[in-house]
Amino acid sequence: MRRAVAPLLTLTVALVLADSAVVTLALPDILVNLHTTVGQVAWVLIAFNLVLAIVAVPTAVVFGRAQPRLLTAAGIAVFAASSAWCAWAGSIEVLVAARCLQALGGAFALIGCLELLVAVYDERRGVATWITAGVLGTAVGPVVGGLLTQAFSWQAIFVVQVPCAVLAVPAALAVHAPPERAPDRHRPALRPNLALALLSAALTAALFLLVLLLVEGWRRSPATAALTVSVVPVAALAARPLARLLRPPTEVEVASGCFLIAGGLVGLAILPSADLAWTVAPQALVGLGLGLTMDRLTSSAMQLRLPRVRHAAWTIGARHIGVVLGLAILTPVFTANLRDAQVPAQEAITSLVLDAPLQPQDKVAVAHALGDELTSQQGRIPDLHRAFATLEVEPEARPATARLERDLDGQLERAATRAFRDSFLLAAGLALLALLVAVLPRRRSTP
Repeated sequence: MRRAVAPLLTLTVALVLADSAVVTLALPDILVNLHTTVGQVAWVLIAFNLVLAIVAVPTAVVFGRAQPRLLTAAGIAVFAASSAWCAWAGSIEVLVAARCLQALGGAFALIGCLELLVAVYDERRGVATWITAGVLGTAVGPVVGGLLTQAFSWQAIFVVQVPCAVLAVPAALAVHAPPERAPDRHRPALRPNLALALLSAALTAALFLLVLLLVEGWRRSPATAALTVSVVPVAALAARPLARLLRPPTEVEVASGCFLIAGGLVGLAILPSADLAWTVAPQALVGLGLGLTMDRLTSSAMQLRLPRVRHAAWTIGARHIGVVLGLAILTPVFTANLRDAQVPAQEAITSLVLDAPLQPQDKVAVAHALGDELTSQQGRIPDLHRAFATLEVEPEARPATARLERDLDGQLERAATRAFRDSFLLAAGLALLALLVAVLPRRRSTP
């Protein structure tokens, strides 16, 4: 058990921070299975991040007055129980409520695991382990969620968290660490925390909007989308050895990371086609930038500031309020662009149907089937496969209808790609703003 304590606590940190985006690839399934709307299903993401951002600092205050191991174990137990509740939620309202409770337990688990990891290791190694686990959890979350959704169901995302969290409860109780009694001597580090918030908002485009484009816009399966976005965590893992090899100053490393994230998001904005290969290089840039910035900024926000858990909580709050900010800013942009693209897309569909080498009666049948599908899927990128699957045409007309379906799918893929363009560009602007906040020289006070 002693050997497993630190790995279990580290896994808990990764699990909690992965939950900020782990359900991204499952949202379409949740939308259908719980019979809800796009606006309501977005709260599965928003609720968790918003509650975690709000309660992080008050949780740290509580930890200064009680035994860390008891509070940590209680937080992990609440996280496990609420994860099980999420898995068995029968309505969107219950799922959102369970996510709120999950975030509350997650806040106690995150803050407590920091204290316990410091007790198991030492100040430097414990903080470094906590930060690294958080970065990897954030990057890997969508990948794991997509694979579990494809292999089993969206409920599996939460089911697998339960045994991991349950095993971490005795691990937390096994570590004896006194409460941190250090006086509150330092103000929160404004610049690194603000940069963390802005970068988290920008990364929402890569960790949320990209997978939405792959699944909803390009009609890829959750497993395919998960494997595609695995480029981000792989590149993030490669960033640290690269940084150790080159040994740039912290300011240069952070600036380079922000610039790489911005460049990757611009690359996603100008994708020339719906071929998944085009997304690899931009994602690699985003992943490298993620690996170079998030841990450095978190370390800067915590370095030499007491009490330690209070300033760690500020970084948690900054990152998750950034996610909420990103969702609040970027989602309306791409939904508005998607709405604006519907009329041109419908006109293009009409033109393709009219030009198709089909008999007039077959064109009329296709037009009616497509019209019914477009009407039933208002506000979403339509999936026209069902219209063609139920279409009754003569056998000699089937090759032409198959070709027409491929042409229409290509038209919709191009429309979806354009609809996401402004959101990716706006996210790139947020990354550049984070660069300015992080590296501009401080104003010197005049005598």
